[in-house]
Amino acid sequence: MNIALDLGYAEEQHLVEACIARERWAQKKLYEDHYSKMMSVCLRYADNEDDALDILHEGFIKIFKNIAKYQPGTALTAWIRTIMVNTSIDYYRKAVRRRTDDLDQAYSLSTDIPDAISRCSEKDILQAIRQLTPAYRAVFNLYVIEGYSHKEIAEQLEITESTSRSNLVKARLKLQVLLSGKYAAHGE
Repeated sequence: MNIALDLGYAEEQHLVEACIARERWAQKKLYEDHYSKMMSVCLRYADNEDDALDILHEGFIKIFKNIAKYQPGTALTAWIRTIMVNTSIDYYRKAVRRRTDDLDQAYSLSTDIPDAISRCSEKDILQAIRQLTPAYRAVFNLYVIEGYSHKEIAEQLEITESTSRSNLVKARLKLQVLLSGKYAAHGE
């Protein structure tokens, strides 16, 4: 078993070294190996697939420019994912106007179908997340998916912690409406 792990590590190191040397075959392999996982990260932040693809490509440009900074022995996929998340945040900063509403304007909702969201598919949930405003989507993804604290989100997005909390509440409420409506529309 250690032999298999060592082989995988050696192969990964060879790939990274070839990318540092700007070998096209290595860049292509790295891109192809990580495309689908990183595209799913980008889709959570983008308005549509075209924007997600732009974020993905921008992220890979950053990866190839900075591959020499990768620390051997750390998880390459995690390093790449961090770059994609940061590239998505950069996208958010460029795309969104700094408009937030007061927490007071958030309204409470309830559903007659408490199990509605648990019956939604991953595709349904992703579609609903895409319907959120860029501000709500960014905070929701960073907090719920990536595990950042409100303080970290506030620093990353250059907003206040209370705005981060407010946007998370509103994102969850909007998702609840979107997903409950989809569930009810299917008559399930």
